[in-house]
Amino acid sequence: MNQNRKTISQYDKMTKTPIPKLIVTLSIPTILSMLVTNVYNMADTAFVGQLGNSASGAVGVVFGFMAILQAIGFMCGQGSGSILSRRLGQKDVDGASMIASTGFFGALFLGTIAGVICYLFLDPLVMVLGSTPTIAPYAKIYISYIIMAAPFMVSSFTLNNILRFEGKAILGMIGLMTGGILNICGDAIFMFGLKMGISGAGLSTALSQIISFGILLSMFLRGKTQCRLSIRRVTLNYRHLFDITATGFPSLLRQGLNSITTVLLNSCAAVYGDVAVAAMSIVSRIIFFVFSIALGIGQGFQPVCAFNYGAGKYSRVRRAFRITLILAETLVLIVMTGVLIWSGDIIRIFRDDPEVIAIGTRALRLQCVALLFLPYCMVTEMQMQSTGQKLAASLLSSLRSGLLFIPALLILSHFRGLAGIQEAQPAAFILSLPPAFIFARWFAGKMPKEDRQPVLQNP
Repeated sequence: MNQNRKTISQYDKMTKTPIPKLIVTLSIPTILSMLVTNVYNMADTAFVGQLGNSASGAVGVVFGFMAILQAIGFMCGQGSGSILSRRLGQKDVDGASMIASTGFFGALFLGTIAGVICYLFLDPLVMVLGSTPTIAPYAKIYISYIIMAAPFMVSSFTLNNILRFEGKAILGMIGLMTGGILNICGDAIFMFGLKMGISGAGLSTALSQIISFGILLSMFLRGKTQCRLSIRRVTLNYRHLFDITATGFPSLLRQGLNSITTVLLNSCAAVYGDVAVAAMSIVSRIIFFVFSIALGIGQGFQPVCAFNYGAGKYSRVRRAFRITLILAETLVLIVMTGVLIWSGDIIRIFRDDPEVIAIGTRALRLQCVALLFLPYCMVTEMQMQSTGQKLAASLLSSLRSGLLFIPALLILSHFRGLAGIQEAQPAAFILSLPPAFIFARWFAGKMPKEDRQPVLQNP
């Protein structure tokens, strides 16, 4: 009976709470989590930057590998999360638990396999990720610790997404924020207190990720969620596995292409020396920090969209799309303005080198302006994924994350050199808007105009 009351209460919350209040309520924990995570990323960059340009470049190189792990975790987490949220909207708690368990154990397995393979090919891995001969020794040390924590990192991303799609974003926030804060403290202790240098940065990241994983998993084990995780609930049914993978594929594609583009960006920048790699790595971290605020709003939108789409509340899906877009654009504009004004000073925080500051400042300003085009693309893509429009979501994800950026980078770097490298990402941001508009209009016409009438069930 207690579980039944919990299910009814969560259903009412997701389908009856006013849309603006619901999105803000679900977004705030996600935004705080992402801000703390990004503060850690930038603190890590700033701490390691004190060791020199080569060490600073190593952080950017390993960031590409961490994006691969995140890609796997998001595929399992958003693939299972989107489906289980729609099942909860249909009041199918047992089916949601089956999907959640399959997503979690799948992530644990894939993270372990990824860690083993990458450890066996460590030397070529750091070079493929974009290291220069001077960056490679630092990158190998740092990435070794990340590889050891790979199963926990991948699973943490999955668990956080499952919690978020269940409408329990605050529980995910507790795990991620704790890990992020411990990471910042660990950097200071291990790198400088214990004089471990870049090894300290890697050890701090690994330990904090393991602790974060433990906290997130405990939310399920202590009965804080509707879904139950159990190896006995895992399904090997081809249809279910395909559905999870296909639904999560846009996330894998997005994160995977981000990793590839990070590697390609590092390789193109490496032609101009470690200062260029360091500068572009710093800019990438700052831009992701700015965009993560809008991304947090979008991730608050996803469970609202999926749950209400599953419940047949189509008018709420439409209203949620509009509210999310307005909130995301407004927040990006506010933060972007501050970054534009103090671009050089912000770069200097991470690396006080005149060449790094000069290269980074121009790239940062160009990307800030182009960020205004991104919220519409992001919200459209998230709506496609949350409602099970797999092909549309995959296409939009690939366009925004790589299919536009990669040719822009190769063409512009060839004709404009370092200036072209700085201009490639802004060009890709702008070019991704027209396809997003077309898909948004298509889905608006496809979705039923009237809400589906609820089916009465026996208690």
